[in-house]
Amino acid sequence: MDPLSALRDFTMRGDLEKVVRAGEEFRFGTDYSFPCAAETAYRSKQGSLYTLETLLFFVTHHHLKHTDYIQSARLRHLPTVTFIDRKPLLDYLQGKISSSDAIQLFPSSSSSASASAAAAAADPAMPPDAFAFAFAAAPASASAFAAEPEGEAEEDAAAVDVMALVRAVERPLKDREAILECKNRDFYSVLVASTRREEERQRIESQQRKDGLVAKSRLMGAEDRGLGFGEELGFGDSAIKPKLNLKGSKIGEGVPIILVPSAFQTLITIYNVKEFLEDGVFIPTDVKAKQMKGPKPDCVTVQKKFSRDRVVTAYEVRDKPSALKSEDWDRVVAVFVLGKEWQFKDWPFKDHVEIFNKIIGFFMRFEDDSVESAKIVKQWNVKIISISKNKRHQDRAAALEVWEKLEEFVRSRSHA
Repeated sequence: MDPLSALRDFTMRGDLEKVVRAGEEFRFGTDYSFPCAAETAYRSKQGSLYTLETLLFFVTHHHLKHTDYIQSARLRHLPTVTFIDRKPLLDYLQGKISSSDAIQLFPSSSSSASASAAAAAADPAMPPDAFAFAFAAAPASASAFAAEPEGEAEEDAAAVDVMALVRAVERPLKDREAILECKNRDFYSVLVASTRREEERQRIESQQRKDGLVAKSRLMGAEDRGLGFGEELGFGDSAIKPKLNLKGSKIGEGVPIILVPSAFQTLITIYNVKEFLEDGVFIPTDVKAKQMKGPKPDCVTVQKKFSRDRVVTAYEVRDKPSALKSEDWDRVVAVFVLGKEWQFKDWPFKDHVEIFNKIIGFFMRFEDDSVESAKIVKQWNVKIISISKNKRHQDRAAALEVWEKLEEFVRSRSHA
């Protein structure tokens, strides 16, 4: 019997008091004796095998708290059982479980060699390394083996032979690397396809940026020279002037206009509208105003950047409705409302019904704001867009919602 099996047997029988130390050996009554430093078959999760001395001290002091147990073992200069091994080891020694993955078969000099030779002679087809393991129940020393009765030793040897042969011929079928390997399968085509899709996406985004810059430069060049948009492209008064992505619309000719409040107490202003609509990121107005160099712009051009559409529409964003001419009002397609009646003072419309029939309205709010903040707005035909105060990764979804509502509204007006 090996040291671990003997210790388990005496623990289950409650005979640990019969295990006594005599010099450098532990005597298990009159049945067995093993060296104190003999390695057992129980392997710690750290990789090393526990010695008989370590396990015996642990099982006789398992009632102590782990810190007290460690301190007591250090006073005796003994290795300790780790905290994560305590419960499974104790359950095994007390017989609560019959086996454990931590029990390892390890080589034993003469017994292993003789067993290998005998098995190889009995079955030449068996691979030589199949018997390179020691038996879990092999005696740890010649004295221990000699101490066993002859009949019991033969029974243990027979049982050991079976377990050794079973474990010796076991082979892992797959590991975490082999499971990723597939015979007659080539994933190169998947890599090529994904690379092509990424290249196509980058190409489309690059083209969209170029289209947006061209539209913006033409618009700004026409304004600098005091020309109309049609004249900049070389069309005379008698010619048909072009429209931006709004064929047959009842929207005025030229770049569509989005109006934002000039008051700082609203979430979207001319300071931060570009970052929100183009990049999908909300930056508070006061923060953006401090970052901006120079005076506040009268007009900002925005485009829908995060889109797969090849055609990109440019929009002007303004915050001074009083500066708009009568023909400019025909180009106004959207307004971010403040939620106050005075925002629409002197607008060329009869009432709110007419305003939000011709112009789509958006009201931006924080999702945890009180209902009272949107009490007036709910009476109007506007879209309420909620964003988080802290979760900036959610801003993109809100910006996309604005674009979807805006584009749907523009299409409906175009076909009206």
